[in-house]
Amino acid sequence: MGLRREPTARQVRLGAELRRLREAAGLRAREAAELLGVSSVQINQIESGLSGVSEVRLRSLAAHYMCTDEDLVSALVAMATSRTRGWWEEYRWLLPKPFLDLAELEHHATYLREVQFLFVPGPLQTEDYARAVFSYRVPELPSDEIELRVRHRMQRKAAIVGTPFEAIIHEAALRIMVGDRAASRAQLAHLLERAETEHVTVRVIPFGLEKFAGAASAMTYAGGAVPKLDTVVRDGPHGAAFIDSEAQLGAFRTLFHKVEAVSLDPERSRDFIHRLAKEL
Repeated sequence: MGLRREPTARQVRLGAELRRLREAAGLRAREAAELLGVSSVQINQIESGLSGVSEVRLRSLAAHYMCTDEDLVSALVAMATSRTRGWWEEYRWLLPKPFLDLAELEHHATYLREVQFLFVPGPLQTEDYARAVFSYRVPELPSDEIELRVRHRMQRKAAIVGTPFEAIIHEAALRIMVGDRAASRAQLAHLLERAETEHVTVRVIPFGLEKFAGAASAMTYAGGAVPKLDTVVRDGPHGAAFIDSEAQLGAFRTLFHKVEAVSLDPERSRDFIHRLAKEL
């Protein structure tokens, strides 16, 4: 099998986890290669996501690395052997890679949590709202690319139906009229509709909250098959950053729970959104 031209974030993550297991065992890539009977170049290619690894080799590596966490090993095997070609693949070479990586991450997530301060979370957006978001980009996007991004966002939204999703949204994001008044009113109505579904929880952070210093904590938190495989996604000036180190994941779990603790409960949040919608 040849080297991958463009490994996905999931493939890169698998390699990173194998590298962490090797480093925790105190082994160099050359030593791991000798144990497996391959070249150190092959180990480096596996750990960078450029090359796949079979279940037999992965379990052999885990044994050499003294990994006794069977749940983690089984989750890594599932990552290595999955041949699913997701719906997002139709957008490869059409949209920036982070769009595909985020869709793939959400597809495999056991649950999703999102904290937003300026925009309604993507999986809760209407078409008109999403179109207004993409239309505001600088430099301006051609209309056909805007529509491509809107279609991708709506497919993301449909794909995670049934996945437990908790969204914490600041009042600022609810009041900012990203589109016109009609689009904003429709977005709030849609948010209320989604908040009534079984798998979606919406919480609001009101402006009147005192001593709130969590406004820099916008994030998407995706639960993995085991906690060690959780991922945090944060938007940056040059695209999305995927964070997966154990220490950082622990910090973001704490941040999320702190923000969740000061937000309104789901029922009061729905009442809050309903009052805002009536004001428009």
